[in-house]
Amino acid sequence: MKVAVVGATGLVGSKMLQVLAERNFPITELLPVASEKSVGKEVEFKGNKYKVIGMQDAIDAKPAIAIFSAGGSTSTEWAPKFAAAGITVVDNSSAWRMDPTKPLVVPEINADILTTNDKIIANPNCSTIQMVVALNPLHKAYKIKRVVVSTYQSVTGTGKKAVDQLMGERAKTSSGSVAEYPMAYKYPIDLNVIPQIDVFTDNGYTKEEMKMVKETNKILRDDSIKVTATTVRIPVMGGHSESVNVEFENEYDLAEVKSLLETSSGIVVVDDTANAQYPMPKDAHEKDEVFVGRLRRDETQPKTLNMWIVSDNLRKGAATNAVQIAEYLVANNLV
Repeated sequence: MKVAVVGATGLVGSKMLQVLAERNFPITELLPVASEKSVGKEVEFKGNKYKVIGMQDAIDAKPAIAIFSAGGSTSTEWAPKFAAAGITVVDNSSAWRMDPTKPLVVPEINADILTTNDKIIANPNCSTIQMVVALNPLHKAYKIKRVVVSTYQSVTGTGKKAVDQLMGERAKTSSGSVAEYPMAYKYPIDLNVIPQIDVFTDNGYTKEEMKMVKETNKILRDDSIKVTATTVRIPVMGGHSESVNVEFENEYDLAEVKSLLETSSGIVVVDDTANAQYPMPKDAHEKDEVFVGRLRRDETQPKTLNMWIVSDNLRKGAATNAVQIAEYLVANNLV
């Protein structure tokens, strides 16, 4: 099983290598791939060093699977070339997510749609993944009408430059230093909140907000679900958090909701307000599960639930979900 990791030197690519190693994915040969400027650099995998190769060399090596985390423009250009060579691509960018001919997959929910003919498979947006993992069992039980979500997203979702900005600002604040650091954002992020993730679209929402709307409908296979989102960047590392208000078609029982979530794959319920127990990014860091808590009835309208969802955006929100897709492909002889 030859496996290529495209974007292997980036923040998510490095996490993909980590997750592949942790989960003992059946790799016989690893092909770390990156842009020309990174060719020849070394990455570590299971204690061994591997030299980074270029795109065409990776195609020529004919891996069974290529997991991409190299940005939308790279995926748009190169994923079809890999696919044309018979390589199954699992792509972490937004390039293919809303293409009606490409599956958008969260394995706990809709991996059953995958076939041997699917050569480009889209990995959803990080904030969408954790939300739909929690929503899926509730949608099956009560049918969701409408979702109102506000996100509190880690700087790691932007990348290394944003982490460096936060750490640079924090060091400057504590030491009075005037050391230079990169600006990933237009504004300071330490001791601040930025209510913009990605660019604004014509309707006043950001691209990140519209991703959550459209991807939720596609993954849950139900265009009738209405979703409205506000996505916010906060000075946190370790995971994304979401405040989610869900209106159902049918009445629900709160104890049953908790039981449904507790018995669903990939979910951990942390909901003990008497002892101040609820999900937080620091507890989700380096974990693959989606953590759910603050479960309570919306007292302003019927059949409506409030919940708080937290997950490590670099793991379940990106790397782990992609690796889980690859695991499903291997387990079901689809590659």
